Amino acid sequence: MSLDTQWMGRTRLLVGDAGIEKLHNANVLIVGLGGVGSYAAEAICRAGVGNITIVDGDTVDTTNRNRQLPALKSTEGLSKVVLMHERLLDINPQCNITMLNQFMKIEDMKALVLDGKFDYVVDAIDSITPKLTLISTCVFNNIRIISSMGAGGKFDPTQILVQDISSSYNCNLAHYVRKRLRKYGIRSGVKVVFSTELAEVSSLMITDGSNFKRSAFGTISYMPAVFGLTCASVVVRELLDKKVKFNKVDRPEQFLAKK
Repeated sequence: MSLDTQWMGRTRLLVGDAGIEKLHNANVLIVGLGGVGSYAAEAICRAGVGNITIVDGDTVDTTNRNRQLPALKSTEGLSKVVLMHERLLDINPQCNITMLNQFMKIEDMKALVLDGKFDYVVDAIDSITPKLTLISTCVFNNIRIISSMGAGGKFDPTQILVQDISSSYNCNLAHYVRKRLRKYGIRSGVKVVFSTELAEVSSLMITDGSNFKRSAFGTISYMPAVFGLTCASVVVRELLDKKVKFNKVDRPEQFLAKK
């Protein structure tokens, strides 16, 4: 079957035939299809990446409709990964999509990353333990990864940055990830998307602790989407060998000793 790239005409104008081929041959893993991961997955697919693995064991809940791409009244109770699989194939029927409808255990996560021969990994997990497993496995095996920090409790997309995790601040999730990664001997070398905006503490909700998640912040429609699209931009740019420059960070003095 010949490759149909007519739908990518505007992309070809920007990246050329060589760029189209690079993206088509690339292999990307996206773990987590919530507000961040669903938008990242769609943007990566629309960019023309030809091999995508999507992972999520959750179903659409009514509370997802304010921020998650596959979440509609009509899709409540349905599998997120199945919905995204259908959606991505409707964008690019020639995309090779692998879907894993499961919450990954530590050993399964490691096996997936090590066996998958991925060119890039998107970490859109919002639970600490599986997030650490994914990040550390990629770091120790020299697999490129972009990790999303917390989009909850925040309003201002202009404060979203791409940086090394050692330079992140004003993000509770990044704080815990940095702290736990130090136990693996990892202090830097992980690209992250985070926001310097202080979270609205009053929006914090304590959860039942299922799926490694003990709390969650309130969210607004566009913030997780911008996080996800920013993650996708890093993936696509680096697959096209375009160097991703870190945003300049004027880190407040009180955070300099908290790396």
